[in-house]
Amino acid sequence: MSGQSTTYLIEQLITSKLSKEEFDEFLASLNNPEDRQAYSEVLEAYFTELLNQHECQPESDKQSE
Repeated sequence: MSGQSTTYLIEQLITSKLSKEEFDEFLASLNNPEDRQAYSEVLEAYFTELLNQHECQPESDKQSE
């Protein structure tokens, strides 16, 4: 699977826009170690970005969460 396809599927999954066909493709690709590694890398980057965004918020915004 290409890196672009991996990123696309994860973005669709995260935003709840994954079609049934895309979900089936995602599940099937989990059997491939290279694809699992690619998903892991994309998800790690996504969650790191979320953490960075959270750390950059002013304290008053963090308390309201």
